[in-house]
Amino acid sequence: MTNKKGNIGVTTENIFPIIKKFLYSDHEIFLRELVSNAVDASQKLRTLAISGEFKGEADDLKVKVSLDKENKTITISDNGIGMTEEEVDKYINQIAFSSAGDFLDKYKDAENAIIGHFGLGFYSSFMVSDKVEIKTKSYKDGAKAVKWECNGDPNYTLTEVEKEERGTDVTLYIDDESVEFLEKHKIQELLDKYCKFLPVEIAFGKKTEWKDGKDVETDEDNVINNPNPLWKKMPADLKDEDYAAFYRELYPMSMDEPLFNIHLNVDYPFNLTGVLYFPKIKSNLEINRNKIQLYCNQVFVTDSVEGIVPEFLTLLHGVIDSPDIPLNVSRSYLQSDSNVKKISGHITKKVADRLFEIFKDNREEFEKKWDDLKLFIEYGMISDEKFYERAEKFSLFKNTDGQFFTFEEYKKHIEENQKDKNN
Repeated sequence: MTNKKGNIGVTTENIFPIIKKFLYSDHEIFLRELVSNAVDASQKLRTLAISGEFKGEADDLKVKVSLDKENKTITISDNGIGMTEEEVDKYINQIAFSSAGDFLDKYKDAENAIIGHFGLGFYSSFMVSDKVEIKTKSYKDGAKAVKWECNGDPNYTLTEVEKEERGTDVTLYIDDESVEFLEKHKIQELLDKYCKFLPVEIAFGKKTEWKDGKDVETDEDNVINNPNPLWKKMPADLKDEDYAAFYRELYPMSMDEPLFNIHLNVDYPFNLTGVLYFPKIKSNLEINRNKIQLYCNQVFVTDSVEGIVPEFLTLLHGVIDSPDIPLNVSRSYLQSDSNVKKISGHITKKVADRLFEIFKDNREEFEKKWDDLKLFIEYGMISDEKFYERAEKFSLFKNTDGQFFTFEEYKKHIEENQKDKNN
């Protein structure tokens, strides 16, 4: 037996079946991946405009999602950076490269975050399609538009075509097993779930208005997202009513106002922004977990946040956004990693600090809310040692007359009564 070294090649012959069946646990994320790619392309153009490399207009950026039920297609269009023939060859035909990786290396210091870390994201489109077409024209001067077509096997065609505007259209010819994605309400639901806060406007069809007893389309794009969500703003610029309005945006079905909120804004030792709300818990029976939504650069990842947020904090509602949360190829599973543990510890500290601040600044208000907070704080103290150390300062004891004491105060208060005749 001789010793031998070689390369294992991932070829398209063996990758398509993997994509179809196993790459992503959830077929619906094809829309998240393709819309995220389109947002990337738009962000890249913005970055080039800031650095002066692109001289044209970068203020009219928009991603459009169109549905054609008759022809069984979904098209995701952007007017971003576009691709040349060479780039299509590099990033689409040679799966292993990710254009975002190359781009990030070159523009490390640019302000705009680039979402797509995986060239594989585009290939999720084959989970629901018989055929995929890309029509693209680069922003570069004199670039020719090209069309790439592939039927989900290793053969593709690449031809020159006419296209007036720069940018990229990806058209999916939906297969028979995936016809649910040709329903308007299904696409609306997925866009709401994954794309609600993406940083570029996403339009899905046109707005409608009620005329002569039926819904009639207007000329106005139906923009489904809020590109500048509250957690991206500075706390100093926000008022209580802004936080209340954002809570209603996150939880439109909720009847209760939250007790108060914590605005997270961390840039060291990792990046983390977000807004967490303390909900009113009326009884031990209706503790709803999974109300915290986790985002990575404004792309929705999951609302199962166990492992990122300490268990007792899963009772909170709100949003956490961090580009530093490690995600595997499908962005859907959090890996157990030291960064995540640091994030978890930091959130605990922030929550404890904020509670102590409210206790110090407005004790009367804090006491009024104690009955609502008690379950949450005491659960935290029992389950998390670090939180216990901090919470000792503001955890309250209520006597039968309805007076409140911290443990320290109560100890002093009853000291005299606790001595026997020998003092």
